[in-house]
Amino acid sequence: MKENGDLITFQGEPLTLVGQIPALGQPAPNATLLDTDLNEIKLSDFEGKTQILSVAPSLDTPVCDAQTRRFNQEASRLGENVVILAISMDLPFAQKRWCGAAGVEAVRTLSDHRDCQFGLAYGLLIKELRLLARAVIVLDIRGAVRYVQVVPEITNEPDYEAVLNAVAELSG
Repeated sequence: MKENGDLITFQGEPLTLVGQIPALGQPAPNATLLDTDLNEIKLSDFEGKTQILSVAPSLDTPVCDAQTRRFNQEASRLGENVVILAISMDLPFAQKRWCGAAGVEAVRTLSDHRDCQFGLAYGLLIKELRLLARAVIVLDIRGAVRYVQVVPEITNEPDYEAVLNAVAELSG
């Protein structure tokens, strides 16, 4: 499996990503994740909608919390043809608890904790931590990769405006 130690840091310390980040224009890898009720959900289940994959290490950290809340706020402005999936290694039970406490209802949380299938398929699994790197990936209605943002320092938030512009271009 490919490893990349040049893309991200945690508080300035380099970390290793495992897997291959998908290329723009290519079909997105499919992955099976778990929802908060332990149901298997495939990314391909959302084809026909623009998908924002908001990837974070753990919802129980301040930056991940802020990222997910921000996308939850943006969801109402994006319309019915856009789905926002918050993907982390958190247990589904923790995701459900966090969503209830945070009042997050417009973003769908999915867990990759079981077998890291998403993290490996998207090159976002952090080898040293067994967490996912902070990233945002946009897929078009056919499931092709149209935008990729891997946040270089995982303690920083993503560039939301760049993500929203990428989604707007797909809608326009």
